[in-house]
Amino acid sequence: MFNGRKKLKIFTGSANKDLAGKIADHLSIPLGAARVIRFSDGEITIYIEESVRGSDIFIVQPLSSPANENIMELLIMIDAMKRASAKDINLVIPYYGYARQDRKTKARAPITAKLIADLLTSAGADRVVTMDLHAGQIQGFFNIPVDHLLGIPILAKYFKQRDLSQTVVVSPDMGGVTRARDLAEKLQLRIAIIDKRRPEPNVSEVMNIIGKVKGKKVIIIDDIIDTAGTIVQGVRALLEQGAVEVSACCIHPVLSGPALQRLQESPVQEMVVTDTIPIPPGHNLDKIKVLSVASLIGDAIIRIHEELSVSKLFE
Repeated sequence: MFNGRKKLKIFTGSANKDLAGKIADHLSIPLGAARVIRFSDGEITIYIEESVRGSDIFIVQPLSSPANENIMELLIMIDAMKRASAKDINLVIPYYGYARQDRKTKARAPITAKLIADLLTSAGADRVVTMDLHAGQIQGFFNIPVDHLLGIPILAKYFKQRDLSQTVVVSPDMGGVTRARDLAEKLQLRIAIIDKRRPEPNVSEVMNIIGKVKGKKVIIIDDIIDTAGTIVQGVRALLEQGAVEVSACCIHPVLSGPALQRLQESPVQEMVVTDTIPIPPGHNLDKIKVLSVASLIGDAIIRIHEELSVSKLFE
């Protein structure tokens, strides 16, 4: 276990306190003392209740729902740390909100993922640690170092405990092929692809399945499961094409709107997710399995603090 320098401190906003606590436990250090205060008009302030002068600060805050609230918390906490003379301000953003707005898809559309990067940098962040960005090019939106951690090895380790004979990994769309291939290589399996089109946001239509799934067990993987429409539709299409059973997995369980009801009523056998985003109490279904990313993030923090290579974690 890590017996680090006194100058390393871990703080958290209110977005995922449980994950921040697990990271601190992994590092064998207490969470930093800070409070998020909301006034009656909705404004936010942050009270840092211990000295951070000269410290190497890591702030854990996914930009998940309510995204705008969590972004403001993070910006205000950065400002508070900077004004309190913190040496380095490192942001641990397990889930980078607005990542799906990474390019102009039509005239006069914003590139909000770049806007968020600019806000965080202007506020005073020195480094960002994040996981499984929806679009890899978002790393280039920052003019500060970005350490991009990968959750696929965590999912692969879990599935390796199963009998994977007659199993195939499936990408729910053409854009996720690289991710599916990565998992398949780690599990030494073949892949298949669901070819679909999306007529409008959160609405998808399965067109064709490329690859053999008949008589196979299937693991369908995506980076984000939001309303669960794509995954549930894909599961049904795979079963119609002769798949024996279908499990699904993702890194970021956004699970908004009708997602939980859709998953509960769907024929998916198991949904494996990570805790980059917390699943609210009372909303965790029996078929949802949550894997923690705390040790991975904790090890990355150690390496950043000690000025060692983070990429070694994935070799």
